[in-house]
Amino acid sequence: MPSNTTPTINRRFTCAPMMDWSDRHCRYFWRLLSKHAVLYTEMVTTGALIYGDRERFLRFNAEEAPVALQLGGSDPEALAQCAAYAEQWGYSEVNLNCGCPSDRVQSGRIGACLMAEPELVRECMSAMMERVGIPVSIKHRIGIDDMEDYAGLLNFVDTVARSGCTTFIVHARKAWLQGLSPKENRDIPPLDYELVARLKQERPNLEIIVNGGIKTLNQCQELLTGLDGVMLGREIYANPYLMADVDKIIYGATTPPPSRLEVMREFVNYCEEELSKGVKLSSMTRHTLGLYQGLPGARRFRRVISENAHKSGAGVDVIWQALQEVESGV
Repeated sequence: MPSNTTPTINRRFTCAPMMDWSDRHCRYFWRLLSKHAVLYTEMVTTGALIYGDRERFLRFNAEEAPVALQLGGSDPEALAQCAAYAEQWGYSEVNLNCGCPSDRVQSGRIGACLMAEPELVRECMSAMMERVGIPVSIKHRIGIDDMEDYAGLLNFVDTVARSGCTTFIVHARKAWLQGLSPKENRDIPPLDYELVARLKQERPNLEIIVNGGIKTLNQCQELLTGLDGVMLGREIYANPYLMADVDKIIYGATTPPPSRLEVMREFVNYCEEELSKGVKLSSMTRHTLGLYQGLPGARRFRRVISENAHKSGAGVDVIWQALQEVESGV
């Protein structure tokens, strides 16, 4: 049985893979806020990597590290091949998506529907782990449809763990693949953190990270008393400055957190470099819109960027104008 590589990354705080959101520009921006958080890419299907524009999907900045590539797929050999690509490109980890509930990925035998096939998932994980030396992890739900809540979860985890996988990122919400939309699946099934904590108690040898509905660092600290890590997604996208205190509160760092203005000044330098390569300003600045959430001038900051960054030829002067609108009132 293969054995997973001892992680060289600390997953106490991780940033969730989010389609259309956690792209390389977003991750660079997040890294300016936290030096220790582990970042995850958007899900990339095996077909996209094997047959598509591999550089487009795999390119990232060295400053993003540690960063994990999340894969979507169900063919062991294809996943192993893509895991090898991830290792070659310098990713810190490969993660298998077994949590996405959308009809589109279900039709491709990807995502949460794989929880109904734990033996297949075990084969997929084994194939990836045999191919690469970097850690291989899995992200999944607490269950799907009529699966028995804890018994079904435990059977899935135990089966997958036989591959040698030790890191399980558990979205603490059941996915209903029949009758609910992906958007409804983010809110309607109740969260059950206690079920995830029970999993950790009964499988203490596994690294268990909880995901779903976490909104504050105080909540993170509470969950970390019984779990190995937390994963946040929508909250840090809507309110990214929450991450500025992650290094101090979650990792015990003594370095003062960066100010919002310091973060944006560094991000301007990044934007200038990317603009010179033909990247559109709006592709980068859209990830910053929530930075001043709750502060005077936040609405003006968002408006200036939203109304101007997409225009042809837009440059970093748009960012400076937005900062002038908000920083004068901070």
